[in-house]
Amino acid sequence: MDMNAVKGLVAEKPVVIFSRSQCSMSYTVKTLISSFGANPTVYELDEIPNGHQIATLLLQLGCEPCVPVVFIGQKLIGGARELMSLQVRNELMPLLMSARAIWI
Repeated sequence: MDMNAVKGLVAEKPVVIFSRSQCSMSYTVKTLISSFGANPTVYELDEIPNGHQIATLLLQLGCEPCVPVVFIGQKLIGGARELMSLQVRNELMPLLMSARAIWI
């Protein structure tokens, strides 16, 4: 498995979240994005067959910790810290709109 596998998982999808089902920060990120009316594609790394390999690839991309990791408009946004920072600066909603994840 290589980086193209991650690119394939995020292609054509406005919002993708790599998560773990029992991770509280992953839950917070999913809730925040859903609160805008977006319907993110969520990959629970602890529930899919190649989840461990995907987690390793996300670490190689510089995502520390490896979940949650958010892609918006096929661009790596980062983890919870980066997402919350966008929200505080009122930049998350315009980003979701430009990715066509939400319409106002």
